[in-house]
Amino acid sequence: MNKQPFKTIPYERTSYSPIEARARAEEHFEMMDVRRSVRHFSPAAVPRDLIEFAIKTASTAPSGAHMQPWTFVAISDLTIKKKIRIAAEKEEFTSYEGGRMKEEWLRDLAPLGTTWEKPFLETVPWIVVLMAQRRGVNPDGSNKKHYYVQESVGIAAGMFIEALHHIGLSTLTHTPSPMGFLQEILHRPKNEVPYILFPIGFAADNCEVPDLKRKTLDQVSVWFE
Repeated sequence: MNKQPFKTIPYERTSYSPIEARARAEEHFEMMDVRRSVRHFSPAAVPRDLIEFAIKTASTAPSGAHMQPWTFVAISDLTIKKKIRIAAEKEEFTSYEGGRMKEEWLRDLAPLGTTWEKPFLETVPWIVVLMAQRRGVNPDGSNKKHYYVQESVGIAAGMFIEALHHIGLSTLTHTPSPMGFLQEILHRPKNEVPYILFPIGFAADNCEVPDLKRKTLDQVSVWFE
């Protein structure tokens, strides 16, 4: 098999001394350690360019064969947000009250105070729906293979959350199941499926979040040295 030529460019990197690197690592951890999922948002407007920068940052994520198999659908339209809330709450009601979620799951969620009601979907300045492209589409309409779609989109989602937090915005990873209604409301093509719905805005002044305790380093890591 002949290898196709590809263009390369010099890799631009910044080098830090061990002391500088450690200081930057600590600063970054402290910034991210205060991140929380937020369900109470300010009605204050969020400039579109902030959402654009967060999407561009997320799109620097690595992906299988560099296919970048994601689409970020950003919504500020009030009518569409209302449709999303109605459809999401319908599914969530079935999950919480209709038996879709097992008793163990409901018990685990109870300390977080979540319910089937999602009013923030209608009041938040922006909703961004991250769509996973199961396959690509060539200019002639034929299918294009995508690789490691779930992994690639998952990495982009994490980078999107970090980008939002870095600029002072708050969000929540909302995954009403099933999410097919998003594909219909947003008129997305068949090669895309909803991955995560992100309500985005500034946290409300009186916002409170659960007093969570994260696992320690020893609990989440194993070392071979």
